[in-house]
Amino acid sequence: MTADLPSPLRLRRATLSLITLLGGVSLAVIPAATVAISSRLFSRPEQGLIAVAVMVATFAGQLTFAVVLESRLSSAATERRVVFPLWLAGLALVAAAVIALNATNPVVLCLGLPLLIAALEVGRGVSVAERLDLREIWASVFVGLGALAGVLAAFTGQDWALIPLVAGIALATLVRCLPVTHRASRPEPAVLGWVVADTAITGVIYPLLNTMILTLIGPDEAVLFTAIATVSGLLAIPLNFMRLRLLKEHSRLDIAVSAGAVLAAVVVLVVLELTGVLGFVFGGVWTSSATILPLVLACGWRAASLATTIPFAALRRMGEVRLLTGLRAAVSVMAFALAGVGLALHSLSAVFLGLLVAELASAVVYELARRHRVRAAALAMAAAA
Repeated sequence: MTADLPSPLRLRRATLSLITLLGGVSLAVIPAATVAISSRLFSRPEQGLIAVAVMVATFAGQLTFAVVLESRLSSAATERRVVFPLWLAGLALVAAAVIALNATNPVVLCLGLPLLIAALEVGRGVSVAERLDLREIWASVFVGLGALAGVLAAFTGQDWALIPLVAGIALATLVRCLPVTHRASRPEPAVLGWVVADTAITGVIYPLLNTMILTLIGPDEAVLFTAIATVSGLLAIPLNFMRLRLLKEHSRLDIAVSAGAVLAAVVVLVVLELTGVLGFVFGGVWTSSATILPLVLACGWRAASLATTIPFAALRRMGEVRLLTGLRAAVSVMAFALAGVGLALHSLSAVFLGLLVAELASAVVYELARRHRVRAAALAMAAAA
């Protein structure tokens, strides 16, 4: 539909899309900043627990995102409008305040992270889906500055380093919950159930996998797995952006912008690794291990989602939630099994390789399902004519 716009409007929309997409760095930076700060504040066993908590918080954010956003965007019979719920904003602000008042307590951090990550996921998702670009730019700036201030404070040995991190999240939450002129669509109950089940089946793999790494291999590998997964999560920014936009409507422009951003993100991460920046940020756990191979494989795993997202979003727009849940359950079992082989080998590289192979296989599965659905719809139309 963007192809029908005049060239100046297309250029402006592309520019805003790119700026909003880049603002997603603020979302990916919070888990990484949390791991980096905890490496300076807490003991190694506590770091291992926080690493698992980051994965659990990410899973909680995905579930909340599924309930609040994706269920509405997948309800084809509605207008598919979304807003940032005030109840979630309130819970996130309370969590930020409690963590700020207990900035050296790892248990409080672990308990508060799910609410903060959920607010970040949903708040950014609403801004992207509804094209609230200006407020999203400001929110991203607040999150990014808070994370930067927190990491710098941790590097200088300050025990209050978590305070600017959560303060940035609180300010962004306030911006993202400003009033809008539309109301949220009511999700179709059947769609809501299938979307939440889909997300739960898919998302539970990673906290479960990291818990097994912590239990079977130790806190160092659990922290490293979380660090690599969150760093490679830089690639998930354009992919999630593209997914949200494609859930609303198919757009070659957004696909092209996202693909270019994925390539750029891979280059940036490799440069940061080769120059030692990532080792400096994450400290001893990173520098004491060979990280280039698992990092490259993790980037490949994330980038492979580009091929998965396009047919996935198309099936979502068609309302094929039941079919997608079945497909996602199958590929999730395959991903866990392949990653489990790497875990049995005590190799993070093998774990990420298993996730990469599973992602490539799922792209093929989704595309075949999409083509079958299109053919079935064409045949139904022909028969009706």
